Amino acid sequence: MAELRDLPQVSEAAVLSTCNRTELYCVTDAAGEQAVLNWLGRFHNLRVDELTRCAYHYLDNDAARHLMRVAVGLDSMVLGEPQILGQLKDAYQQARQSKGLGGELERLFQHTFAVAKQVRTETGIGKNPVSVAYAAVSMASRIFDDFSRSRALLIGAGETIELVARHLHEAGVRQLTVANRTRERAELVAGPLEGTAITLQEIPDALEHADIVISSTASPLPILGKGMVERALKKRRHRPVFMVDIAVPRDIEPEVGELADVFLYTVDDLEEVIQENRRHRQVAADQAESLIEHGVGSWQHERRIRNGGDLIRDYRQHGEALRDLSRDQALERLARGEDPAKVIERLAHQLTNRLLHQPTQAIRDAASEEQHDLLNAAPRLLLPIKPAFETTPAPTVNRQKDDTPA
Repeated sequence: MAELRDLPQVSEAAVLSTCNRTELYCVTDAAGEQAVLNWLGRFHNLRVDELTRCAYHYLDNDAARHLMRVAVGLDSMVLGEPQILGQLKDAYQQARQSKGLGGELERLFQHTFAVAKQVRTETGIGKNPVSVAYAAVSMASRIFDDFSRSRALLIGAGETIELVARHLHEAGVRQLTVANRTRERAELVAGPLEGTAITLQEIPDALEHADIVISSTASPLPILGKGMVERALKKRRHRPVFMVDIAVPRDIEPEVGELADVFLYTVDDLEEVIQENRRHRQVAADQAESLIEHGVGSWQHERRIRNGGDLIRDYRQHGEALRDLSRDQALERLARGEDPAKVIERLAHQLTNRLLHQPTQAIRDAASEEQHDLLNAAPRLLLPIKPAFETTPAPTVNRQKDDTPA
């Protein structure tokens, strides 16, 4: 951030870096894009032409629209996923702490967060799970009314099971057991969530206590057979068990699904749920796009107002500088004893000329170059507006008395 912010072409900057994207949000001069790419290449020891081939570049409204789409998950691999908004807020805080933000990016990020909140509130963009891990947990939540009392056995320790464990923990499950070929790997998943790590050989004992069983390993043969599950059900006194087999090939024998107290789902069942949820999310995404367009328009409107305010400030400062110059010269003449009436007359003449010189020259140049848009705007900017009630006097008709007899 410090290096990026110190580039001569960059006045404001924020860095968003996740597992799937690296984005630099900057306020720059005209040569800013190339300067930022050159810097990024130096920072990571990459060739600039390689970066250019895989980089995208947005300006002004397009940049604001992209940031808002990122914030609500429309640009994510998983449509509508909520994690990116938290990552974006972290990037904002880091940029703020390192003094990378000025007024322009500060207002854009705040506006983006407001739009993201509106999208999350008014659409279903994040309600329907579209990942296998989340769909498995979502289906389990339909079976059990109170997750806090449920005990889960997770078989495997790969990325999918790690996500399942995190989703279960966030949903309220506090009794987690992770079984894996090596206890050390299972501990990496279970430890941060205060769960228990076991080996695959210990599954039969753990199975009788499990209300939820979710399995995802790379084993070529099933890990849970019908006989093992049957024995566990007897010890459980036939309390129901929810099972999800995410593995390919299967970790749980299909015959397990024939048992009366087992609800067995496979990855194919989850895919049907996910596809349906994707359709729901796409509808929500279309609604989100509409809200984002409105948000971009609102941000653009506020920006135009601010730019107008900056122009007014600069114009008034220019006029006040001319006023002060003319006043000081007039006071000098008065101090030298010149006639006050002539000094005032000269002050008025001089100040008028100085105030009108630049607009007059600009109008002449516009007329010479046929800049009709500037000429059409000039009367509205420079001339007083006539009151609406002001009308042209009606013509008078002088009539002479006609004494000619009828």
